[in-house]
Amino acid sequence: MNIQHLDSASKLDALLALTAESEVVEFKEAKNSYDFSHLGKYFSALSNEANLNHHSVAWLVLGVNNQRQVVGSNYCRERHYLDRLKKGIADKTTSRITFINIHEVQHHDGRVLLFEIPAAPKGVPIAFDGHYYGREGESLSPLNLEEIERIRAQATHEDWSAAIVSDAGLDDLDDEALRVARNNFKSKFPDKSGDVDEWDNATFLNKAKLSIKGKLTRTALILLGNNEAEHFLLPADVKIRWILKDHQGNDRDYALFGLPMLLAVDKVYAKIRNLKYRYLPEGTLFPEEIDQYEPYAIREAVNNCLAHQDYSLAGRINVIEGDETLTFTNLGSFAPGDVQRVVMEDAPEEYYRNRFLATAMFNLKMVETAGGGIRKLFLLQSARFFPLPDYELSSNRVKLKLTGKVLNMDYARLLASTGDLTLSEIMALDKVQKKLPLSNDEEKLLKAKSLIEGRKPNFYIAQKVAQKIGKKASYSKNRAFDKQYYLDMICKAIGEHGSLNRNEIDELLWDKLPDVMNDKQKKSKVGNLITELRKKGTIHNTGTSKQSSWLLLKQG
Repeated sequence: MNIQHLDSASKLDALLALTAESEVVEFKEAKNSYDFSHLGKYFSALSNEANLNHHSVAWLVLGVNNQRQVVGSNYCRERHYLDRLKKGIADKTTSRITFINIHEVQHHDGRVLLFEIPAAPKGVPIAFDGHYYGREGESLSPLNLEEIERIRAQATHEDWSAAIVSDAGLDDLDDEALRVARNNFKSKFPDKSGDVDEWDNATFLNKAKLSIKGKLTRTALILLGNNEAEHFLLPADVKIRWILKDHQGNDRDYALFGLPMLLAVDKVYAKIRNLKYRYLPEGTLFPEEIDQYEPYAIREAVNNCLAHQDYSLAGRINVIEGDETLTFTNLGSFAPGDVQRVVMEDAPEEYYRNRFLATAMFNLKMVETAGGGIRKLFLLQSARFFPLPDYELSSNRVKLKLTGKVLNMDYARLLASTGDLTLSEIMALDKVQKKLPLSNDEEKLLKAKSLIEGRKPNFYIAQKVAQKIGKKASYSKNRAFDKQYYLDMICKAIGEHGSLNRNEIDELLWDKLPDVMNDKQKKSKVGNLITELRKKGTIHNTGTSKQSSWLLLKQG
């Protein structure tokens, strides 16, 4: 059942339309609470069942009873608690796999939560708190040994990229690609440079791990094959599509690049308009201008897509260029499971979908198979004071977005003026500038160094940092006045004008409320202030709830 493309409300409708629970859908009432350990056990069970039954996702639905009736759930009413759940599950599961998304649906019969659970990766059964779970009918149960071994056996499948293409020969390779491959190999292994010149093409292909005992592999055709050789790889569609979009998201130009991929990567790079980015004058903090994107970052992103694409899904790699962003997508799950772990641990990956292809690309100086490529992307963006890379992971696609500008000048000034920040602190501060929720650990980390102030989820740069980097006014605009200040303003304005309606009170206070608050939060704040004055008997509404007219009864 593929409903991932639907909006949240339509997802719920599709799930409610099921005649019974399946191995990959579970309904729970959870009217007021739900035990975290049960949540984790069902995550493990549904993830494993999705793998075994060839589904990409599974669903745990709270707020619906077994008769498929919406009863509503008050579980985790605050959004930041839901975000905390994602980390809580990741902390206790294999490879730190967690929910793809948690959808809140306001159904007319009550609030419903849809937990979107990814299928266990090939070869990796998912445990929660050290135990593997599955389902027997509609009941939760331990995953039996046969099912565990069935999932693990998936990892022993042949490397798609290492398969020999028996009908292909040297005539199916591109001469220019072969020349570039030899030069790159010599550059990567300078001690073998003299030997390479003596090798014939068959020997070189063996030495560079592109062929096996003189027979061409799919890897050889992907990297060096001529355009006419693409039929050897069918149904895989080995192409890179570049799309240029305007600021409204409309397509302005496009190009499609096929075999050989060794040359296609450079052709894609040449298409990208890597314009100069000019910083606003800020004394000596910033250079006058730099490229929007570090050339290494572009090549690393494209080559990672090429190395990790799941070619069995017969899709293309996409490079989408916006005015100030570059987005890269490839099909297949993110093998390491968690981006933050890869960045922070700086360790080589334990599993490669296309190990033979990745090894050949390393030998031809295309990727850093020894690990560190993703971490380097984060460090490069940080060094430019740009937003850190954004990864969006699903069960069958990896999406990376690079931003080629300063998104938040406060964040940029902070990085420029504070040289002792760790990568963990920078990654957490990047969430603050993007207005993304912080985990408890990230909040503690930043508050311990007094880098942020405010209350969850509305954090902002702390006062001492703001003073250091000349952002005192910005700090003051983010900080609220004392409540009495707002109450006095309302009473004074009503006294001066005789009466005020709700819209006029909103207008009176709107610009005085902290900039960090969104419109909904400001609306709620003003409503609370009016309610407090009404309960004190200070003001009285002589109109209606929709067309209010607030009068001052006595000086508050």
